[in-house]
Amino acid sequence: MTKKTTLLAVNGTLMRGLGLNPNLTNVGGTFVREDRTDAHYRVWSINDRHPGMIRVTEGGAHVALEVWSLPLDAFATVLSNEPAGLSIGKVKLENGEEMLGVLAEPWLVEGQREITATGGWRAYTGHHHIA
Repeated sequence: MTKKTTLLAVNGTLMRGLGLNPNLTNVGGTFVREDRTDAHYRVWSINDRHPGMIRVTEGGAHVALEVWSLPLDAFATVLSNEPAGLSIGKVKLENGEEMLGVLAEPWLVEGQREITATGGWRAYTGHHHIA
């Protein structure tokens, strides 16, 4: 019997080669593809430790992310290890597809450095994607 899985869009330290990526790989998560949000997101650096992304109606941009496949039974484990202020919501991709993804609660980004113009966490931190 195959395990049930779900897709999760991640835009920060859960991505390949970054600090929290083992939170995905250790529970059987598998990389699916690189992608981007539609042009309705803004992203901030939270104390230069991780990003916080929020969907907006105006002034947004495309944000680079990765799509991962996660076993459903591992979902709560991954979520419980995320930094405070991050949550799961629906993220709309560039092609119009919607899936679960990591988003920030609005209070988290208050007073933080907006990095939307960089295109995403990897570009901001200089951690280029893994081939």
